[in-house]
Amino acid sequence: MHLQKLSVGSVSIQSLKDWQDTVVGRRLKAGLSPHHEHVTRMFPKQKDALEAGGSIYWVIKGMILCRNPIAGLEEVTRRDGVKACAILMQPELIPVVPTPRRAFQGWRYLKPEDAPADLDDTLGEGDELPPKLMRKLVELGAW
Repeated sequence: MHLQKLSVGSVSIQSLKDWQDTVVGRRLKAGLSPHHEHVTRMFPKQKDALEAGGSIYWVIKGMILCRNPIAGLEEVTRRDGVKACAILMQPELIPVVPTPRRAFQGWRYLKPEDAPADLDDTLGEGDELPPKLMRKLVELGAW
């Protein structure tokens, strides 16, 4: 089982990577594991399935563009005293076949059979296509 999540504020895979690198750096300075962390109010009920090879698929500008493998789920307490779930992820972003997604709040489950395939390393470093062009290629059936 996987999760899908909007990457609010990201305009590209690189901008998401930059943000995640900042989070990982902050965690390392605090003596924590080198994982990217996302804290969410709701604890996924399918914890075991997510921890058994799940990923978070990131929606950027209306398209699933990449994923982070999930390393674990931990119960945490936010600063306001409310219990929450910290989703720990491997810091590498894996590009996937661009897949359109409408906006939604929070996160959603994504069945393995519905998850986009990983992209081969067909694009070189720094050769990321603009999201609008990716969407148009998908709509035309060219991707």
